[in-house]
Amino acid sequence: MPELPDIKLYLHALRPRVVGRILKRCRVASPFVLRSVDPPISALSGKRVVNLRRLGKRIVFDCENDLFLIIHLMIAGRLQWREPGAKIIGKIGLAAFDFENGTLLLTEAASKRRAAIYVVRGEDALRELDPGGLEVLDATLAQFKETLQSERHTLKRALTSPNLFSGIGNAYSDEILLYAKLSPMKFTTSLSDEEIAALYDASRRVLTEWCARLIDQAGDEFPERLTAFRPEMAAHGKFGKPCPVCCTPIQRIVYAENEANYCPTCQTGAKLLADRALSRLMRGDWPRTLEELEELKARERAIVSGSTPSTPSPKISSSTPARSRSRPSRSNSPRDGRE
Repeated sequence: MPELPDIKLYLHALRPRVVGRILKRCRVASPFVLRSVDPPISALSGKRVVNLRRLGKRIVFDCENDLFLIIHLMIAGRLQWREPGAKIIGKIGLAAFDFENGTLLLTEAASKRRAAIYVVRGEDALRELDPGGLEVLDATLAQFKETLQSERHTLKRALTSPNLFSGIGNAYSDEILLYAKLSPMKFTTSLSDEEIAALYDASRRVLTEWCARLIDQAGDEFPERLTAFRPEMAAHGKFGKPCPVCCTPIQRIVYAENEANYCPTCQTGAKLLADRALSRLMRGDWPRTLEELEELKARERAIVSGSTPSTPSPKISSSTPARSRSRPSRSNSPRDGRE
């Protein structure tokens, strides 16, 4: 899902193209993308765009007559800038917004249609679409701490909650937590003041640096390939790659449609977090440390090659009964990665 730096990039590219321009026509190819009915989207035709802003992960077009066009890209929604009157693209095309100098296309390359368009009138109606998350780049440390500890969540969940923090999602939360040297599964209520300050500084550093980097890379061009997986990222999408700080292979846990990428050395004291699916399947054989993980990999390589490892791990030895391999002091159902 496009996050704060990505939305900032879109705003940077759209401002010189649409602010001050008249929105001549709105074309909707998929009726499901339009989530509001009053005022109708046709009310925007002939109205001038007077400003652009961000509302969480939403892009807002401020138009004349107190009208607002809101686009929520969700996970797979993307924007493209084309020549005036460009056709809506095949199956992935959702809508088109025609200006005299070009056409803005909204696409979604996914089977589940989640991207959304809203048209509302007045600031009060616009505020109803605001999730209410704290703008980290505008917040003080005290405000950040109050918001962070207002609810008891894991850090990963807290940072990605739009009701708590604005514009932070799966990708940049991984980057933030790595630089803060905090486990994604550490609870918000268990943080020391020093850890909260480190998280605050890391959040502001990561978001600021990535906003500047993306805008600098795009220059005057319209961003065509917005992605959550970038080669410059340190943790997100880097499973198995060396941590840029300590060179330990980045690990990950997968849950629902999300994942958390982390460095065991920098963030979890060399402990491996429990993946919901795999740890329940493996039970007592689930590796708890980097050393146990390496032993497991050695065992797997030996099985593939048909040889026997020189120092097999008793924990995963096939001669050890399955029941005895399970740790009696731990439940066979891991606590979803919590430390």
